[in-house]
Amino acid sequence: MNDKQFENQVDHDVEQAREDIATLGEDGVTGLTRKFEQLTDDTKKTVDVAVKNVNKAVGQGLSEYNTKLQVVADRVPGDFAKKVAGYPWVSITISLAVGLLLGVLLKPGKQ
Repeated sequence: MNDKQFENQVDHDVEQAREDIATLGEDGVTGLTRKFEQLTDDTKKTVDVAVKNVNKAVGQGLSEYNTKLQVVADRVPGDFAKKVAGYPWVSITISLAVGLLLGVLLKPGKQ
């Protein structure tokens, strides 16, 4: 192998190394992008499942709460439940008054 062939071989090897490094870098970036997209998709799926579970739990809790309130309202004499349904503004006013009274009674006194 003469000097010219050796020089050409070195140039060829250096060029091949550059191409390999560029390809490796591109593959690395592509791989990272793909992994990031996969993590993003997994996170979105996890959040969707969590939101659905929270909505289901809240719905069940509210339904249970409403059922218990209906049982209590049915126990009050004088068709209280029917009157509350007919006059909701009265029940809201009474609830606010009871809340204000409890707030005053349970608030620690100023010293």
